[in-house]
Amino acid sequence: MSGDPLDIVIGANEAKRDAEQAASHARDADKAEAEGNREQVIVELKKAVAADPTDLDLAFRLAYALDLVGEEEEAISMYEQVCETQPAPINALINLAVLYEDRGDYIRAERSLRQVLDTSPNHPRARLFMKDVQASRDMFVEEEQTRDVLKRNALLDTPVTDFELSVRTRTCLKKMNIRTLGDLLRITEAELMNSKNFGESSLVEIKAMLATKGLKLGQGLEDAHRAARKALMDKLKGTGQEGALAKGVTDLQLSVRARKALQMLNIETLGDLASRTEAELMGVKNFGATSLEEVTEKLTEYGLSLRKLDE
Repeated sequence: MSGDPLDIVIGANEAKRDAEQAASHARDADKAEAEGNREQVIVELKKAVAADPTDLDLAFRLAYALDLVGEEEEAISMYEQVCETQPAPINALINLAVLYEDRGDYIRAERSLRQVLDTSPNHPRARLFMKDVQASRDMFVEEEQTRDVLKRNALLDTPVTDFELSVRTRTCLKKMNIRTLGDLLRITEAELMNSKNFGESSLVEIKAMLATKGLKLGQGLEDAHRAARKALMDKLKGTGQEGALAKGVTDLQLSVRARKALQMLNIETLGDLASRTEAELMGVKNFGATSLEEVTEKLTEYGLSLRKLDE
């Protein structure tokens, strides 16, 4: 016997491969199939594959037989082995994609079908299944997003009275018409502190409570601003004044201090400005009572006003 390591490896592989024995078991599988005995078909095909692991046709037959009786995990494993060869058999890739889709593994399903379409772009079954997989994936994503939205909405609809807050804090929130966690996300620190009898201790208390939920004051302000702009548009619709909402604040000839404050808040139009509250503006550095009066007067000229907290 040669001492060459390559000879040893080749000899070992040949010893494991018994094509004649594999063919014998394959014939027995054919007989069992003719008799409608699917379990025996699988038994014989497993023996055939064990006798000759290199025979891809036998491996594919075994994967397909396992698939037919609902043994999906084993079927997937066999199809994956078959598809390790290059180029991977098209039927194996398609069947594997279908099994992946059935168990919700849309990424692997799409990847398998992509292998088919990369070489056969017009393959009818692959194109059809690709549409199904992508539609299922999109539906799954939408369902996940819907569940996330419902969870978030349920959290934001939680009444603030469900939390252990001091009497003073609860009273202040009630006066400001703040009923839920969602309401708190649509308000700023400045707006809270601007409320009568609302002090630093209440602010700390609320911020700590929100932090336990991974939330913070003001993070939902954009939603509030958007809702306010829409409400204004609906209110002014048909009056001929709705065009004023799109007018740029640069046309108002405001003082330098007032203009800078609006720039810091990314306020570009009258609609943006009317969706803000006094406290939001007053929370900007160097924006004082004089600037507030100036802005309020300009809005009044167009029949508009700053948003109230209870709006």
